[in-house]
Amino acid sequence: MAASGAKNKQQQRAAAAGGAGRRRRKVPDAEEKSWQKAGLKLNEEISSDSDAESPAFGGKRKKDNEAEEEIEETAQEKKLRLAKLYLEQLRQQEEEKAEEEALEKDLVAGRLKEDVLEQKGKLQRLIAKDLQPPDTAAIRVLRGHQLPITCLVISPDDKCIFSAAKDCSIIKWDVESGKKLHVIPGGKKGTEAQHVGHTAHILSMAISSDGKYLATGDRNKLIMIWEAVTCKHLYKFTGHRDAVTGLSFQKGTHQLYSASHDRSVKVWNVAENAYVETLFGHQDAITGLDSLSRECCVTSGGRDGTVRVWKIPEESQLVFYGHQGSIDCVQLINEEHMVSGADDGSVALWGLSKKKPLTTVRQAHSNHGAQGLEQPYWISSVATLLNSDVVATGASRCSHSASVRLWKCGEGFRRLEPLFDIPLIGFVNSLKFSNAGDFLVVGIGQEHRLGRWWRIKEAKNSICIIPLQRTAAGSAQPADGS
Repeated sequence: MAASGAKNKQQQRAAAAGGAGRRRRKVPDAEEKSWQKAGLKLNEEISSDSDAESPAFGGKRKKDNEAEEEIEETAQEKKLRLAKLYLEQLRQQEEEKAEEEALEKDLVAGRLKEDVLEQKGKLQRLIAKDLQPPDTAAIRVLRGHQLPITCLVISPDDKCIFSAAKDCSIIKWDVESGKKLHVIPGGKKGTEAQHVGHTAHILSMAISSDGKYLATGDRNKLIMIWEAVTCKHLYKFTGHRDAVTGLSFQKGTHQLYSASHDRSVKVWNVAENAYVETLFGHQDAITGLDSLSRECCVTSGGRDGTVRVWKIPEESQLVFYGHQGSIDCVQLINEEHMVSGADDGSVALWGLSKKKPLTTVRQAHSNHGAQGLEQPYWISSVATLLNSDVVATGASRCSHSASVRLWKCGEGFRRLEPLFDIPLIGFVNSLKFSNAGDFLVVGIGQEHRLGRWWRIKEAKNSICIIPLQRTAAGSAQPADGS
């Protein structure tokens, strides 16, 4: 009896120990169905916390606990982490700002270097070697003037052309479409008091570098100032005693230079509608004028055979000799070099530091006439692509044909090499390159702009837009090659 009692006690203890390790409960039907939907294998026996974790639940719970431990941080640690993140963002922003400033400094330094080279006359875009003869089918012709075109200018953005003629009218053209944007009609002689505009042949024209003002000069000694955008008349300057044959704005300013057959050069302040001063020196009628950024201008003196550089602040002038005939046109290539053309058929390239031409091309457009009576073609207009090695000349002929020739300035402006010819019909009275160098505009007339010595009936009074094609982009470098 004692043994059986002890045995029963041992069995009771074992049963108690088993109950302590594992508990049994019945799973509710709703919970069983939800677990079955979740695809879990159910067991009537649910392990207690003291048992080893099951593969399904234990691994997940362990991972959750580890994740909680990983992201668990004190308030101080959080502040430190956020401060480090903020400092890293500041560092990145400062680095980006420093890179942008360095890039901007490089750009500014490059621009300043270009400006210095331009002021010294040493900046030269070498694009002549890349120019190709234009396709004649691509040349566009604009017609609107009734009498010969005498002068023209291109707006600084290359979007518009302003032209004037012997019919006293001014036309503003859209370059892209070729349409007239505005027409300022000419008036008849004797209607000066009533007519807003010119009543005599317009011989010269200039536009300010900001595209704000347009100036036009006529045979009636007047200079008209217009608002270039609207073509609204602002005021007129009087003071010359003969035809106004040359106009030019100083680049970057509203200071206007004018030249006349009265042999004088006058200086005006257009923004203030004011006269500044008059310069004398030429011994014959002045036929052409040009200027750039410096406070000076260059003029061609016609029959006096001189080209002059006028230094406005010093009230002095430099006199250049070289042509044998009447010098009818002059243009600056840069601040130190210029080109001129004469009725003896010669084209001269000048350096402002030498009184004689650096090079002269005689019979630049060859000769015409019977054998033994040959005469060179008259150089009636010149144009330069600013700060480049490209020059254009226009020849006027008493026969029906004419031509525009493009030249390359080589060997430090000591040579002029012909590139190609563009045949045209009529007098080439005006030439202008676009500021970007994409096209050349030619003003054609049946007569020369300054007179009526010959008339070519076959010619059309028109404007030709000649596209300039390049094989590759030209490079910019100092003119001395350094």
